[in-house]
Amino acid sequence: MSAPTYRPISCSFYDELEARATTGQPCTLTYRTEPDTPPSTYHGIIQDLYIKDKIEYLRLQDGFELRLDALVAVDDKELRNYC
Repeated sequence: MSAPTYRPISCSFYDELEARATTGQPCTLTYRTEPDTPPSTYHGIIQDLYIKDKIEYLRLQDGFELRLDALVAVDDKELRNYC
């Protein structure tokens, strides 16, 4: 089974992630890797935002990686719009 088509997140939400990475602010990620499943959470510090094969990812300091379109929220900021 192939991965779903990547849907870029909103530019303002990307800016929020970038700011957290720059300041080293710990955050709680709420994400969903499969449709129609309950969201999961993960706590850490964003180390890097990068693109691989035209898909945007984040990497936390402990090595946890996540596609940005899997994000539901970061702390109290909910992801709502796509570019």
